[in-house]
Formats: sequence, C-alpha cells, structure tokens
Amino acid sequence: MFMSRKLVAEFFGTLWLVLGGCGAAVLAAKFPEVGIGLVGVSLAFGLTVLSMAYAVGHISGAHFNPAVTLGIVAAGRLDRATAGGYILAQVLGGAVGAGLLYLIASGRGDFSTATGFAANGFGEHSPGGYSLTASFLTEFVMTFFFLLVILGVTTKRAPAGFAPLAIGLCLTLIHLISIPITNTSVNPARSTAPALFVGGWALAQLWMFWIAPIAGAVAAGLLHSWLGAVDETAEREEARRAAAAEQGESLAPATARPPR
Repeated sequence: MFMSRKLVAEFFGTLWLVLGGCGAAVLAAKFPEVGIGLVGVSLAFGLTVLSMAYAVGHISGAHFNPAVTLGIVAAGRLDRATAGGYILAQVLGGAVGAGLLYLIASGRGDFSTATGFAANGFGEHSPGGYSLTASFLTEFVMTFFFLLVILGVTTKRAPAGFAPLAIGLCLTLIHLISIPITNTSVNPARSTAPALFVGGWALAQLWMFWIAPIAGAVAAGLLHSWLGAVDETAEREEARRAAAAEQGESLAPATARPPR
C-alpha cells in the first residue's frame, strides 16, 4: 500500500511539472503584449518542482523525472525494482499533464501543435538552431549538475527543509541556460509528454532526450557516491562505536558484583 502512495505522488508530481512548465511555455510565453518569455518559463518549471517537492516529497522523495530516479539508483539510495515503478508513474503522469494542456490550448481557434507544443529538439528544431552534439552535451551537463545538487541537498548533513528550494532554483537556472539550445529537457518524462502530441520530428528526436539526461544523471550519481564514501564510512564507524559504548554501559551494571 505504501508503494502505491509513492507511485501516485510521482504521477501527480510529474503531471504538475508538465502542465505547469510546458503550460507556461505554450500558453503564456508569447501571450499578446504581455508574454512571460524565457525567464517566466524558467521560473515556472522551477516552481512546479519546488511546490510539489514540498507537497509530496515526504511521500516519494519527489523525483518526477526518470533521470533523477536512475541517478539516485546509481548513488545507491534506491533499489532498481522501485525505480521501474517510479519511471512508469512519471511517464504516465507527464502524458496526462500534456493531455490536459492540449485540451486547454486547443480551446483557442488558431492553436496547432505545429508550433512545437513545448517539445524538445535539436538541429532545425532547436530554438536557437544548435547541433545534435551541442544539444547532447548541454543535456548531459545540465542533468549532471542537477543531480549533484539534488543528491547534495538531500543528504543527512544538509540543512533540513531547504532541499526543495535549492532544487527548484537549480532547475530554474538550468532552464535559463538551456532553453535556447534544446527547449530544456533534463527529464525524459517531460520530453516524452509533448512529443506524443507533436509526433513526427519530436518522436524521432526523443531518443536523445532519454539518453543524454540519463547518462548525465548516472554519472553524477556515481560521482556523488564516490565523493561521499569517506563521510559515510566515518559515519558508520562512529555509529558502531557509539552502539558498542552504549552496549558496554548497559552491560556493566548487570555484570558487576554487589558490594559485600
């Protein structure tokens, strides 16, 4: 039952990320006269993660992203069986979010997915015309640092309660950097959702927005695991000594002979 709650949390978290982030891009980025632009869309993606991380992070850990899930697996914090369920819930949640956005956006007479529907792309489908190599490198590097931040701010030694804020701001920064290059993915579920409605080129280029983010995330997970190995070993040794000392103190009264 508890696992089902985690999956539902991941489903709705990813739904909100796609509806809020992609929705800002589709509905508000170029709204006549008062569009929110690149900065507004970047903030929208960051705010979706920040708000849902506070809302359901205590239930599922607030991944909302297959790359994040696999990066956390690589860091040794999540088992593979759980990861499979998380990824399925994230992809389904993203698809439903894109479906809701489609229903809303199609309420306008001149709406068409031909304008992109916030899909990710490279080459001629990159907002700035960036090549496959540049786009792949961008997605790899941005996801790598995104995972380093996520893993770092969620350790036991990090200040409690601030992780969602740091993660949301990091995602905002990532979008500010990379929207002109790929429209920013760093999230295979986010990329898959609009591609299902755009079809054609978006589906043909989707492979890159799975491989590059996952590769970056796994690399970050492995690096974090290596960087934290010394601290974790020290913590385990400290805990072992504390447990041994406590056990010794509790045994002392039992083994001591009463005074004659």
